[in-house]
Order: sequence, then C-alpha cells, then structure tokens
Amino acid sequence: MDGQPTQSGLTIGIERILSMIPHRYPFLLIDRVIDVVPGMSAVGIKNVSANEPHFQGHFPGHPVMPGVLIVEAMAQTAAVMVVASLGEAAEGKLVYFMTIENARFRKPVVPGDQLMLYCRKERQRSNVWKFSGEARVGDAIVAEATYTAMIMDS
Repeated sequence: MDGQPTQSGLTIGIERILSMIPHRYPFLLIDRVIDVVPGMSAVGIKNVSANEPHFQGHFPGHPVMPGVLIVEAMAQTAAVMVVASLGEAAEGKLVYFMTIENARFRKPVVPGDQLMLYCRKERQRSNVWKFSGEARVGDAIVAEATYTAMIMDS
C-alpha cells in the first residue's frame, strides 16, 4: 500500500458517515473519509483529541491511543467504503470483524496527532470483505493490519 492519497475519489463528511455506519460516540473513531473509490479503497481521517475517554486510563500521564482502536478506526473507514460501494441499501448495516491478521504497531499515537487510515479491498465474496489497512501520522507508519469483515443486516 503506497500510503498516499490519490485525491481522485469522493469525500464523505461526518454527517454522511453517521447515516452510513451505526457507530456513535464514544466509539465512532473517524471524522472524515476522503479519496473513496467505491469497491477499491478509501482514506479515513481521525483527529486524535486529549478529551477522548480511553486516554483517562491508557495511560495516565502518558496518553497513548490503544492499538485495537486504531484497527477499529481502519475497519470503520473500510465500512464507509463498503456502503459507498453497495449504495443506500447497505446504510446502517452492521459490519462484524471475522479476522485480524498481521497487526503491527510501530509508533504510539498521541493527542494532537492526525491519524490517516488507508484501507484497500483485497477481495470480496458475497457479504465477506477482506482489507489491508495502514495507519499513518505524517509520513510515519504507526500501524498496519489485514482484516476480514462480514456485512450483516442490523
């Protein structure tokens, strides 16, 4: 994955994200999705804020965004891309993790960072989609994973 936005796809703001996926605060972990190429790829943006509840305990005095939440933000980016691919009939459907493979966490993500979440569809069979994801802060890769999800009616 090249990790650089193509500037060639759709941009989806927070209001539209809220209609596309069922996640809500405090578990909605993306603020915007850019460069959406339906059926192929998308780039999510997460502005990391010190006000987020997980920082109270992870870790007091040295806040670090939990790696599992970074992977969840990648998955939410992928879910928005899936709904953009399938159309309005897919809005509000649930997306369940099936597998998370080869997760790597390379650098801490801290308040003030802007997390760029690059996801690319690897394959799709029926309602099961496989993605590769990469999270970056600036030019640095902070996390990466391959994950599979199943799209289900709510």
